[in-house]
Amino acid sequence: MDLTPIVPAGRQIIERYGPAGFRVSGVVYRSSVLVLPDRTLEWPAASALAVSIETLAPVFAHGEVEILILGLGKSGGLLGRELRARLKEIGIAFEAMDTGAACRTYTVLSSEDRPVAAALIRPL
Repeated sequence: MDLTPIVPAGRQIIERYGPAGFRVSGVVYRSSVLVLPDRTLEWPAASALAVSIETLAPVFAHGEVEILILGLGKSGGLLGRELRARLKEIGIAFEAMDTGAACRTYTVLSSEDRPVAAALIRPL
């Protein structure tokens, strides 16, 4: 029995992650990344403290994202009150966790064709 999720065509697939970076849909990123349904972008956030409304602007601009999975490094972290309030205000459900769990969660939700994005900090 094959338990590998089947990701819908055109969706980004997180293939690998670790301290050296990420491989998403065949492309290697040596930085933190924003994985949107149709593309992946390098992301300047290096810690949970750097996650802000401004750094997440591409997620807000996408229009299709209803779920945001935040991978906040090796041991996770907390989001600021203002950011949590803004996400709720615009109707994006979110969950913050360590980056490994975020990669796995994104993969499951994406394979279910859910409107999901992931903001992933490199797990150093």
